[in-house]
Amino acid sequence: MDNQQITVTSPLLPDLDELNVMLKEIWDSKWVTNNGKFHRQLEKELAEYLKVPYISLFTNGTLPLITALQALRITGEVITTPYSFVATTHSLWWNGIKPVFVDIDPSNCGLDPNKIEAAITPKTTAIMPVHCYGKPCDIKGIQEVADKYGLKVIYDAAHAFGVDVDGESILRAGDMSTLSFHATKVYNTLEGGALVTHNEQTKKRIDYLKNFGFAGETEVVAPGINSKVDEVRAAYGILNLRQVDKAIEARHQVAIRYREALRNVEGITFFDDMEGVRHNYSYFPIFIDAEKFGMTRDELYLKLKENNILGRRYFYPLISEFSTYRGLPSSAKENLPNATKIANEVICLPMHHELSEEDVERIINVIKT
Repeated sequence: MDNQQITVTSPLLPDLDELNVMLKEIWDSKWVTNNGKFHRQLEKELAEYLKVPYISLFTNGTLPLITALQALRITGEVITTPYSFVATTHSLWWNGIKPVFVDIDPSNCGLDPNKIEAAITPKTTAIMPVHCYGKPCDIKGIQEVADKYGLKVIYDAAHAFGVDVDGESILRAGDMSTLSFHATKVYNTLEGGALVTHNEQTKKRIDYLKNFGFAGETEVVAPGINSKVDEVRAAYGILNLRQVDKAIEARHQVAIRYREALRNVEGITFFDDMEGVRHNYSYFPIFIDAEKFGMTRDELYLKLKENNILGRRYFYPLISEFSTYRGLPSSAKENLPNATKIANEVICLPMHHELSEEDVERIINVIKT
């Protein structure tokens, strides 16, 4: 079909026959949750793959953010970005913490370290940046500010699965990093997530917090919640880990073709690969200068939709524009000029491992014509 729908993403799915073998083992064991064999195996394999010392699995990508704030006993105010998925800021709200929005650096869509200092008050206890689209933040710049003022740094690395800088995982930056394994991500466990920590003691505390605070059969050491991962999703995750590199390379090829085709289209800009970075090609955002392109971002978005191509205005609107956060002083548009501009220009083009050459050419042709 010439006009078959092209979705913005598509889940990486394990082989059903291989999954059934593992399901049979789970069914036979009758151990379906509570730190089972496959759960332990997946934590071990993910830590090795991601080159991190300790990782704790979670049932989604929001709960690691909420739990990280609990584990580090963060209170008061936290400096964060308005240019992200709402879960980043919601995690603060759920912990009774006031979010303070700071503008982004247009070169990577992450928090601009040069803007953080002016937003720090006596109530500031932490910084929560986002590796947007899997592009590393200015880790060094953010850490310098954090060290100067004695602040914790929790990275929302939901997009940054497998991303390295000069051979080292960006998940090792800051005090903790969180991941999302939602079905839309490069690597998924249907729903899921993880929290990366740097020492055994912190991992132990995290694992207490995600299991009601139990430290033994009769001892509760903290007011924890239930965010454990069951054996079925752990098995699914083990199989997906074996094929994620192939999926990332397929995405890489799509990114190469988009860049070749769109590089000289007036009014369209995009990110190139960063030197020394192993990217995961989780998203392919383009930014529309309406005056030069001859069409607004929203007009192009609708034009793609008319041609059965689903892009996504990711992230639009800004978190600071939602009713829950609109009244915060830091939400004022004049405080966030870069984020406001980019939110009004961005479209994420379809990007996943199943896009055919024909799909990609169809997308390019609609944009060019």
